[in-house]
Amino acid sequence: MIHHPSPNFGPRRNGERPELVVLHYTEMASAEAARDRLCCAQAEVSAHYLIGRDGRLWQLVDETQRAWHAGAGAWQGSGDVNSRSIGIELDNDGQSPFSAPLMLRLEVLLRQILTRWNIPAAGVIAHSDMAPLRKIDPGPRFDWQRLARQNLSIWPGSNGDPNAPLSASLDMIGYPEAAPEARLKAFRLRFRPSATGPECAADRASADAVAKLCQTFEN
Repeated sequence: MIHHPSPNFGPRRNGERPELVVLHYTEMASAEAARDRLCCAQAEVSAHYLIGRDGRLWQLVDETQRAWHAGAGAWQGSGDVNSRSIGIELDNDGQSPFSAPLMLRLEVLLRQILTRWNIPAAGVIAHSDMAPLRKIDPGPRFDWQRLARQNLSIWPGSNGDPNAPLSASLDMIGYPEAAPEARLKAFRLRFRPSATGPECAADRASADAVAKLCQTFEN
């Protein structure tokens, strides 16, 4: 791991501790360009970690500190996601598959973070999940199923109810208040990236299955 401290951080507020991991993509020309921006005081953005396409790992902010990666948004009814999360930036342009070295490094890092802070797999979320009106990263090319197979994230099973109200399921999962079409878009981006058109039974069944899965982590 390469330590490259960013000046863009502060203390976690109100005694908060990490209970989420938020995944982002950089959408920049190179990992070095992203690193330099995340470490630029004028940019006022940062993350705890940056992973390059070649698997290099930079730590920019200590996990105990509040990095400035999430911005405005909420998850599970609470705002200030920065104080409640660890942010990981992934070197990707938003259009290409995520490289094998990057994914391997991410898996190792996530396993360490989740163990260190006792974060459940349901606590690993997309930037687009907590900010559906603003963000789409890490985007439709990110392999969430791969992480779920290793208990590093979650993926819906086949036990969802196609008649369950979508809005109620999305509330239970943690999606913030927003226009119904924005919430549906964010959910699909994460769990049904090839889906288009109006809300359908498959959306409701998938969301109900995810909500049930989230409940198992709370019990």
